[in-house]
Amino acid sequence: MTILDETYTLSNGVEIPKLGLGTWFIDDDKAAAAVRAAVEIGYRNIDTAQAYGNERGVGEGVRTAGVPRDALFVSTKLAAEIKDYDQAVDAIDGSLEKLGTDYIDLMLIHSPQPWDDFRGGDYAKGNREAWRALEEAHQTGKIRAIGVSNFQQQDLENIAPGATVVPHVNQLLVHAGNTPSELLDYCDNKQILVEAYSPIAHGAILDNAEVQAMADKYSVSVPQLCIRYTLQLGTVSLPKTANPEHMRSNTEVDFEISSDDMDTLRGLSDVDYGEHSAFPVYSGK
Repeated sequence: MTILDETYTLSNGVEIPKLGLGTWFIDDDKAAAAVRAAVEIGYRNIDTAQAYGNERGVGEGVRTAGVPRDALFVSTKLAAEIKDYDQAVDAIDGSLEKLGTDYIDLMLIHSPQPWDDFRGGDYAKGNREAWRALEEAHQTGKIRAIGVSNFQQQDLENIAPGATVVPHVNQLLVHAGNTPSELLDYCDNKQILVEAYSPIAHGAILDNAEVQAMADKYSVSVPQLCIRYTLQLGTVSLPKTANPEHMRSNTEVDFEISSDDMDTLRGLSDVDYGEHSAFPVYSGK
């Protein structure tokens, strides 16, 4: 048994694999091959988004991977700019059409604000409208579980009035060097499972001497240490890669980080994302 066989159980009873494949920055025409390679290695959790522009390719990979659809857990995300009920309804159907599947396992609101106003204005009403559309799609069986991404505590509290479903998932930037402990605790108390995207800090952690020394101590790579860290935090880990060798290496996390070393990794901060700081999620907002 490997990490690929391990799952968490969401608050509605749906099982989700602990390790998934992130597909951000994988072009649509390369996504199908990446998904097929991941599934052949043993991945069963595939994460995409409308904003990634590769739902079609991911869906093709899911359909041609040679395993039953119900053996895979496919997630996508409602574009951050959609803060309207009717637009959200149309976008949900659009994702189903592009993916070419009868249902989506998990769909999230990608961000509480549009990307060009990240951590900016008040979109509470728009988020409640988008959430209502997700709730209805969940009720009709189009989506097995629903959630959010990049939501802070106040954003979660904003959609609570009138909601019939507490988000099953909150997908967040979580990695050694960026561990939002208070938000992780809040989600845990609300039975909201956290998914950690960019667990390797979009590559920014690779040159950290302290992390490299710790990885050497465990005789693992920095990515393996960082993935293991997010798993021991109790999150789903979503490293992104189109490289089958990296996909395979990312599964080799059958070791235990000591509590002292977990505290050290939890206390790291000030990661420099370099050129990628231009992306809202890495901007420090």
